[in-house]
Amino acid sequence: MPRTQLEREVRFLKLYAAVSSFCLLLLCLSAFQQSPAEKQRFTEIDVERINVIEKDGSLRMVLSNRERSPGPVYRGRPFAYQGGSRPGMIFYNDEGTENGGLIFSGRRNPDGTYEATHSLTFDQYEQDQIIALQYIDNNGERRQGLQILDRGERPIHEMVERWDALQAMPAGPAKDSAGAAFQRDFPVAQRVYVGRGRNRTAALTLGDPQGRTRLRLAVDSLGVARLEFLDATGRVTYSLPDSARAAPW
Repeated sequence: MPRTQLEREVRFLKLYAAVSSFCLLLLCLSAFQQSPAEKQRFTEIDVERINVIEKDGSLRMVLSNRERSPGPVYRGRPFAYQGGSRPGMIFYNDEGTENGGLIFSGRRNPDGTYEATHSLTFDQYEQDQIIALQYIDNNGERRQGLQILDRGERPIHEMVERWDALQAMPAGPAKDSAGAAFQRDFPVAQRVYVGRGRNRTAALTLGDPQGRTRLRLAVDSLGVARLEFLDATGRVTYSLPDSARAAPW
């Protein structure tokens, strides 16, 4: 082969190798150095679970089906019961602790009856729900409304541990004493409820710090309106109209 032809072929191979290497480098860079501003757009997507995370990987929200739903989490660590029971959205605070969510269910049973639940809740810091918007239906016996609660300051993981230990105790005076101590250490009181009860009464009830109803405004299933003031024992002390009698709400 003439020397000039051999030199041309060698130069061509060198150029080909350089171009191929450059193209490969561009391909790798485009695969691993995606622009932060770049985003994907989908017309439709099927997914069993989506985790919304911070840059450090900590959870801020989980959207999932029933099977892949998470259990409760306190400061990034699971506790209490396992996941797999509450399809919907679960929210987490800056410290990785669950602080509310939206869950839902609804099904017809083999005997023909049905049950349905929808619940949007917001949790107290390191505790359980204190605001709840709920619909609960047991085959037509339904309740729906807004509930506002007071809770104690002790963390929820301690509450669950104490509760599990209490349930494991045999019946008797020791368990009764431990139960009373549990209620003192982890108080919960309904302060406000606005909604429709199972007896088809629309009501607004206000409670004291111990959860006892002290004021009740209601319209019953027959359209009769009443306003009642109650003492700490639940006795009606004043009502409007005067002829109204205490109702079993």
